[in-house]
Amino acid sequence: MHRFILLILTSALILTAPLAWAHGTGQHVLGTVTVIDATHVEVKTPKGKTVDVRLNKQTRFREKGNPKGANLPAVGDRVVIEATRDDKALIATEVHFSPAKKPAAPAQ
Repeated sequence: MHRFILLILTSALILTAPLAWAHGTGQHVLGTVTVIDATHVEVKTPKGKTVDVRLNKQTRFREKGNPKGANLPAVGDRVVIEATRDDKALIATEVHFSPAKKPAAPAQ
């Protein structure tokens, strides 16, 4: 029985290890945009921490529901940013975002 369990655990490690290696050294930043301009975006994470991520000409933006659109995120939008660390700064490679929910119209 012990050999069977060891075989299962070993197989699981062998099959999942390449997935971890394929992920690379990138980092993810998840939260809500609090500040954005041409050079950086500040994101407030669900834990309340503010993270500054730099933007450059290679940064790609992907709007939920409109991936080929030319829109950029705005303050209040939810984002998931894929970034790399360079000289103590995070540099965004791809920014996935969805517009903030608009308040519902008041009932009459």
